[in-house]
Amino acid sequence: MAFTDLLDALGGVGRFQLVYTALLLLPCSLLACHNFLQNFTAAVPRHHCLGPAGHTAGTTNDSEAWLRATIPLDQLGAPEQCRRFTEPQWALLSPNTSVHGAATESCKDGWVYDHSVFPSTIVTEWNLVCEARTLRDLAQSIYMAGVLVGAAVFGSLADRLGRKGPLVWSYLQLAVSGAAAAYFSSFSAYCVFRFLMGMTFSGIILNSLSLVVEWMPTRGRTVAGVLLGFSFTLGQLILAGVAYLIRPWRWLQFAVSVPFLIFSLYSWWLPESSRWLLLHGRSQLAVQNLRKVAALNGRREEGERLTQEVVSSYIQSEFTSARTSNSVLDLFRTLAIRKVTCCLMVVWFSNSMAYYGLAMDLQKFGLSVYLVQVLFGVIDIPAMLVATTTMVHVGRRATVASFLILAGLVVIANIFVPEDMQTLRTAQAALGKGCLASSFICVYLFTGELYPTEIRQMGMGFVSINARLGGLAAPLVTAVGEFSAILPPVAFGATSILAGLAVCFLAETRNTPLVETIEMMERRAKGLSEKGAGGRSEGISLQQLGASPFTETV
Repeated sequence: MAFTDLLDALGGVGRFQLVYTALLLLPCSLLACHNFLQNFTAAVPRHHCLGPAGHTAGTTNDSEAWLRATIPLDQLGAPEQCRRFTEPQWALLSPNTSVHGAATESCKDGWVYDHSVFPSTIVTEWNLVCEARTLRDLAQSIYMAGVLVGAAVFGSLADRLGRKGPLVWSYLQLAVSGAAAAYFSSFSAYCVFRFLMGMTFSGIILNSLSLVVEWMPTRGRTVAGVLLGFSFTLGQLILAGVAYLIRPWRWLQFAVSVPFLIFSLYSWWLPESSRWLLLHGRSQLAVQNLRKVAALNGRREEGERLTQEVVSSYIQSEFTSARTSNSVLDLFRTLAIRKVTCCLMVVWFSNSMAYYGLAMDLQKFGLSVYLVQVLFGVIDIPAMLVATTTMVHVGRRATVASFLILAGLVVIANIFVPEDMQTLRTAQAALGKGCLASSFICVYLFTGELYPTEIRQMGMGFVSINARLGGLAAPLVTAVGEFSAILPPVAFGATSILAGLAVCFLAETRNTPLVETIEMMERRAKGLSEKGAGGRSEGISLQQLGASPFTETV
């Protein structure tokens, strides 16, 4: 008997599981806000050079005249953002008059910003425009670097200290570092605290998912995983609403950070994973937790009959054959496993880079950034439904490859849409983002089914690092757009198509038994029979995978 049989005996998916899952998914919703927060806190308003310090406009007409005389116009007829005339060109105030060859200079005295939409952002506060514009994307890359480091730090702590402790600390660290980022007036301090916030992203996601699936019977795990995905979609919609109501960037940063202080307080009530407790020899506390679960689920009598010996017998069957001597080199040991690992490295990196490349630069579409954020969040709902359906009825390989290639083609096609057709450009980008979100869901399950059981956890962790590297690279690729507007969409589209082609080299896993060992995987790749191999066909659980697709899209 497995531990999940014990959970079924104590009420299955009962009141405890429902409340427990809701309390863990609520913070995940607000966590999604931090991933896309810089769409609003780092928005770039219209701006132009500040005129000479001695000028004071007496009326609106004087101000407009001074702007016309001191700031040259760009090709679209708007004031240049980074240049001004060295001397006022008063001749430009006369009708049908133009000036050729007038000397210009950079904005030595600062900039004037349009505060009608964004009263303040980190861009307006620290003048992250013109020569310093790349620092805006650098701040987002630093956040993604924190996500990468946090995965290693909190993943290791969760194995040693349990799931609950690192989760509570992650909530507290996010609340404190988020509030500190809103308080301190230094850009370098802002980047440091954003790095710390990124670290907590991994700590919260990994431990929340582990606690949910380790307390959830098998029949409820798929639904729990889907709900986690929808919680991230909800978080994107919440962000759009909160950002619309709270425009100053410091107050917005504070508003989405402080709730995690409340989460850190009530999370002390959440029981530690009994699976982890049993594996680390703390069976007495595990039995106490299980009795509380039984009482909440209306199975008090069954809970009272539990003993340490009975509970240990359930968990022992799941881990008697566990191998502890695996290393990363096992992911490249044989030809079959090496092909899977190399292809998945490309897929996870490209998927993440293209996803964040589209979702983190909403202003380029020329529409309301709040409206685009809502659209990009809503599109994930049908995308996830379509992905789930096609994965079941069509297959994993065809679904992942189709979504990735379609996303790449849509992104590249957007290059040829005229700038003045912003609605079409936004719709196509939303379609591409939805396809990438769908492929994330599919490739997660596909990856878990491709790797054999003995290295599945390690394989999932290794390829997910590539996804975080892709998220780290996305803002840097976006920054290249300052020099060539065509390069970012080409890079995002081409890598997405490349990933789709890489998927075609992988084996289909729909309705096939899971592989237990690397040797069995090699035999399957060579077309040999697997009599008595012990493969299982009941499908893969989130417990076995140990991660979630939304630790990367989101």
